[in-house]
Amino acid sequence: MIGLLGKKIGMSQIFDGEGQQIPVTVLEVGPCFVTALRTKEKNGYLGVQLGFDAVKEKSLNKPKLGALRKATVPPVRFIREIRTEDIANLSVGSELHAENFEVGEYVDIEGVSIGKGFQGVVKRLNYKGGGAGHGSMFGRVPGGIGSRAGGVGCRKKVSKGKGLPGHMGDEKICIHNLKVMKVDAENNLLALSGSVPGAEGGYLIIRSALTRGKKGSWKVRSSKQGSPKETSSETSKAENPQDGTKTSS
Repeated sequence: MIGLLGKKIGMSQIFDGEGQQIPVTVLEVGPCFVTALRTKEKNGYLGVQLGFDAVKEKSLNKPKLGALRKATVPPVRFIREIRTEDIANLSVGSELHAENFEVGEYVDIEGVSIGKGFQGVVKRLNYKGGGAGHGSMFGRVPGGIGSRAGGVGCRKKVSKGKGLPGHMGDEKICIHNLKVMKVDAENNLLALSGSVPGAEGGYLIIRSALTRGKKGSWKVRSSKQGSPKETSSETSKAENPQDGTKTSS
């Protein structure tokens, strides 16, 4: 599974070859920096920790800033871990960009939904509500919650699962199987068909779809100090197996 970090830019539209309008959500994906690697020998699983969205050093606390300095990556605000099946091409300090995804593949998007505050049952749970005519005075209230008003056998507690007013939104949710419609590797932009959770500017985790995603190797650019180069599993075969240095062509 391949995954990157990004943020929501906003909604737009594109047109296919037949002139059909397709609504898309534009995401800024990358550059993501590898801040740590998880191995089966040490951690019991394979995973990669990524950092996204460069900030000033004064915006981070000392523990986070010290860990990023140790990994030799610039200060970043958003750090998350993604499990993967292969970390052979990855190393701490590597730089990942939007070209890890291709047009036509499916991804899962994880983010935090927009907070709606305290809401009633009509908006929160899609209750129908009562009639408005003839002075019913029922309106948008949830109605009675017990079978008896009092006496022997009446319920002393609200029944489990009863829908009531409360806090709505601001929850971590995942949208599955969104199709990648366009990849702009130069500007680190990704266009997905459909909507993604959260407000504009909200952070997101983009992974290969669990059910419909295809397996692929990581495409890694060179160190942040060098010129951009792409490496994949094919280029890794050109390495010398004894000392790990690349052979000259």
